[in-house]
Amino acid sequence: MSGTLTAERQAWLSARVDGLVSRVHVDAGDQVEPGQVLLELDPAIARQTLLRAQAEAAEADAAVREAERLVTEAQRLVEHRAIAATELGARTAALDLARAAAESARASTREQEEIVARHTLPAPFSGVVAEKLTETGEWVQRGTPVLSLIATDRVRLDLRVPQERFWQIDNDARVRVFADALGGTPLPASVDARVPVTDAGTRTFLLRLLVDDAEGHLLPGTSARAEISLAQAGTGIVTISRDALLRHPDGSLSVYVVEDDGDQPVARRRTVRILHDQDGRVAVAGDDIAQGTRVVIRGNEALTDGQPVDLVER
Repeated sequence: MSGTLTAERQAWLSARVDGLVSRVHVDAGDQVEPGQVLLELDPAIARQTLLRAQAEAAEADAAVREAERLVTEAQRLVEHRAIAATELGARTAALDLARAAAESARASTREQEEIVARHTLPAPFSGVVAEKLTETGEWVQRGTPVLSLIATDRVRLDLRVPQERFWQIDNDARVRVFADALGGTPLPASVDARVPVTDAGTRTFLLRLLVDDAEGHLLPGTSARAEISLAQAGTGIVTISRDALLRHPDGSLSVYVVEDDGDQPVARRRTVRILHDQDGRVAVAGDDIAQGTRVVIRGNEALTDGQPVDLVER
């Protein structure tokens, strides 16, 4: 099966505040690491605002210290009956207000520190810069895309799988991917996601593979093909009615199959695991179960292993 390689992660990086671009540290094709500064905005005005906020916070702290001194003084004077108790109450209330103002000033300082920090744009993950959308000297607004970043350590391969094969693939399927750009070199891959929604036009399902590419040789947008071994994933896989499933307290699942024991059919319990579930039908895998096996869908809750049964075919 063939498909197109896509990046596992791709982000359009945006400016986090309005500002003038003072420096762009990267260009298209550059490899970057998480946290690396990619772009800077001119922080001059934001830094001046931060200095003012810090000064206001220092002033508020000084007001708290003065209010604390006045409360301590009032407590001593009240003990000597030199001032009324109401004066102590007034000074205590003034101290509470000063403390609240100081906390508000500190919060404003922290907010302004964050605004200054947001004048730099760090890389959120390692990857390659795909596009540079701005230059030094341009004015950008918050939310404006300025760079496109693509992760290259792992890429995805999306395949459209025929319905008769889709149910034979689970997370344990052995997968090898061959990128057309790399010739016949096999690459390790694993099943990342199965999307059990069919394309009505083609009767196919989406299978997404995750391909390890630590060396960064694979390019998103190029073609590749995959070989999926169904021997491991496909053995003992059947599609049954959801009503046939029995759930047990330990979390396991089982079904009862019908086997002939002389002249009398009997029920045999088989442990299974769910691969896919859609529209009342469940694809399950288990030992000693295959296509064509008869399963019990009514009255199975009351059965025991080896119990004789009377069949009503559906």
